[in-house]
Amino acid sequence: MKTLETATLANGCFWCADAVFRKVKGIESVKSGYTGGHVKNPAYREVVNELTGHAEAVQLKFDVDKISFREILMIFFTTHDPTTLNRQGYDVGTQYRSVIFYENQTQKRIAEEVIEELNSTTFDGKIVTKIESAKTFYDAEEVHQDFYNRNQEFPYCQVIINPKLEKLRQVFKDKLKTS
Repeated sequence: MKTLETATLANGCFWCADAVFRKVKGIESVKSGYTGGHVKNPAYREVVNELTGHAEAVQLKFDVDKISFREILMIFFTTHDPTTLNRQGYDVGTQYRSVIFYENQTQKRIAEEVIEELNSTTFDGKIVTKIESAKTFYDAEEVHQDFYNRNQEFPYCQVIINPKLEKLRQVFKDKLKTS
């Protein structure tokens, strides 16, 4: 019997995180959506115009027997730049902030440990990723779900997402689902 847990992560455009985590063993489901804001049932246009306070995020259901929360965070930190405040490449604004929305105290502790470790070994103390208690997660509109797999010819996918997927393949080859 599978033991599923939830991880909610914001690391820029949710199309990127969605594409990355769909390829990872142990990730049972990926939902793109919005969290961390102050408006109920936000819509994409409101979020991208910074009217709701939400971040674009993904909510993952993962099998703890196949992948740990720590491993998920290592993928998270490897496939985005956690040192830029409210920005990922060309995507700028608070909706693109880097946040780990923890579900319990164990996830909070692991997130703190991973950030401390990476700040001392890789990022020279420059990580700006916030650690916040999980908030209500609102599913994004259907057009945003599994966007990459349905729109690989889209220029954003080719220029922004493909390099993230290549980095995932290089660094986490052993964590990838087999096609």
